[in-house]
Amino acid sequence: MSVDLTPVIAATAQWLIRAYPPPPGGPLGRALAEAQARQAATVAARLRYPGALDAELLVMVGPGGSDRLDRLSGADTAEYGEYGEYGEYGDPADAWRTWVDEVVASWAACLLADPALAATAVAALAVSGDGGTAADFRRLTAPGDHDHRAAALLRHPDLLAPVAELHRPQLLRALQADPLEPAC
Repeated sequence: MSVDLTPVIAATAQWLIRAYPPPPGGPLGRALAEAQARQAATVAARLRYPGALDAELLVMVGPGGSDRLDRLSGADTAEYGEYGEYGEYGDPADAWRTWVDEVVASWAACLLADPALAATAVAALAVSGDGGTAADFRRLTAPGDHDHRAAALLRHPDLLAPVAELHRPQLLRALQADPLEPAC
């Protein structure tokens, strides 16, 4: 893929970690939770934007931001300031939130809540030739005890449900579609 999805993946993973933070436990726990969020956002973004044209359109029109997700997850958006120069967030430090993609976050939430669905998604990427092996996404598809403890909130199906349910039907359709077709 010629267009880099890194900004959307990084922002969406960051949003997931902030919305569903790891329990206190030091840098190792935080790193494990971040790795899982990053892997989920990567798989979701590659499924959502499978072709170069899809990714180029995303970069051109922008992903939409985290406003709706913040409301659904119960995040206190008052701390992000008023609408201003940086989009929905008045502080330049919060400008990363404009790169959060709602569909990618929803699909990532689905994958985090269901490792079997995550394995299916990773297999779909492998078929399309767009992304890694099951071993590359092991923390997402086969989380160990340390992974579960580090991401207890991030993997809790009930907590993720409001975000996951937003676009779950589209994810399920995308996993059944031709891997080279755009995922809508």
